Amino acid sequence: MKSKKTTWFTRVSRATARATGHPLAFGIAAGTILVWAVTGPMFAFSDTWQLVINTGTTIVTFLMVFLIQNTQNRDSEALQIKIDELIRCVDGAQEALMDLEEMEEKEIRQIRGRYQRLAEAARTSLRESAQ
Repeated sequence: MKSKKTTWFTRVSRATARATGHPLAFGIAAGTILVWAVTGPMFAFSDTWQLVINTGTTIVTFLMVFLIQNTQNRDSEALQIKIDELIRCVDGAQEALMDLEEMEEKEIRQIRGRYQRLAEAARTSLRESAQ
């Protein structure tokens, strides 16, 4: 079920993420750097010549950080919902784990310890049955 109404930011960030993740985008970036490097002698490797690439890369990096974070947040949220649905549907699953990401770190460490002990017990049992 796809939502038909998305915000302009979501549409732009999705399209930009797809475009910048494409090999062509890498080629364009590499080509830009090559053109900049080749023009160095024309501008006598001036401060302005250096400032052009520094400013451009700073702006792109600044914007990409927010774009990547937005994309990662959306993907993580969608994945979490899918995992929650799987937990909900499996008989005997611990439904208390469905909002694990909302718990305090101390609680998460305690639950993790419990599952590590269960895994160790299962490995021990497996080794013993293999002998």
